[in-house]
Amino acid sequence: MLSILDVKKKLPQEFVTELYEQYTPLTVDKILSGMLGNRYTTLRVNTLMCNIRDLMSYLKQNNIKFERVGWYNDALIIKNANEKQIQKLDIYDKGYIYLQSLSSMIPPIVLDPKPGEKVLDLTAAPGSKTTQMAAMMNNEGYILANELDSIRCERLKYNIEKQGANIVEVINKRGEKIGEEYKEQFDKVLLDAPCSGEGRFLGTNVGTYRNWSTKTVKELAKLQKKLLKSAYQALKPDGIMVYSTCTLNKKENEEVLQWAIENLNLKLLDIDMDLKEKMQGFTEGLDKRISKAIRILPSKNMEGFFVAKLRK
Repeated sequence: MLSILDVKKKLPQEFVTELYEQYTPLTVDKILSGMLGNRYTTLRVNTLMCNIRDLMSYLKQNNIKFERVGWYNDALIIKNANEKQIQKLDIYDKGYIYLQSLSSMIPPIVLDPKPGEKVLDLTAAPGSKTTQMAAMMNNEGYILANELDSIRCERLKYNIEKQGANIVEVINKRGEKIGEEYKEQFDKVLLDAPCSGEGRFLGTNVGTYRNWSTKTVKELAKLQKKLLKSAYQALKPDGIMVYSTCTLNKKENEEVLQWAIENLNLKLLDIDMDLKEKMQGFTEGLDKRISKAIRILPSKNMEGFFVAKLRK
C-alpha cells in the first residue's frame, strides 16, 4: 500500500501545492490518506423494485459482507466484494441496485425531491442521481434529465430504463441554454456540475488525475457559472437548487457560489446532515454565508465532494 509521501509524489505537484494553500497540513494529510488506495464498493437499493431488508437478506445468503450507512437507509458499504463481482449478481442485472459512491448520494438527499414535483437534472449522465431522485419521488412527478454528450446520453437512457425510473424524460442539449428554454418551470434543480474531479483522485490510478491542470480548473469554473445561471433561470421563484461537484478547490466551489450570490438572487440554506467527513465551506475573503455549504473529504468510504443548497 502507498504511503502519504508516495501519493504526494505521484499526484500533480501544482495540485498538492494548492492543497497546502487551502487547507491546514493536518487536513492535507487526511485528504491524501483518503487517496491512498481503492475505496470500498458502495451501492444504493433501487426502492422502485426492491427494499433494503430483502437486499440485505440476499447479500447474506451470498456471503457478501456489508455495513449500513447511518445517514442513509437505502445505502450499503460492501466489505468483501468489488464492483466487478457485484455486477455479476442477478440483482444488478435486474436493476434492483445501483453502484454509486456514497458522496454522490448526498446531493439528491439535500435537494429532497418530493412525489409530484417537477425536477431538472441539468447535467445528468450516467444517471445515478437521476434514478435516485425518481426512487425518492416514488415515480410520481416529472424529472427532465439533460446530458450534452450523445454517448453519455445513451448510457443515461439505458440506466433510467434499467432502474424503472419512468417519470424521467431525457434530452441531449447544452446545459447553458436550458434555462432560457424552460424559464421558471421547475420546483427543484440539481446541478451536479462537470468538474476537475479532485475528490476522486487515487494514488494507485493515474487515470483519475492524468488530465488535471490549473488551466482546466479555470475553464471549468467559467462553465460552472454559466450552468448555474441556466439552473437559476429554470427554477421557479422560491424553488430549491443544489449545486455540487466532486472536486476540492475553492475556484470551482466557493468562488462559484460567491459569483452566484453577487449576480443571481439566491440565498444559501443550511445542510443538516451528520457526516464525519464533512467540513464547512471556506469563507476567507468571501461571503460568510458560504460556510453553510459542505465539503466532504475523501476517505476509505467516501469520494471528495462539495454540496451547496440554494433558494431562489
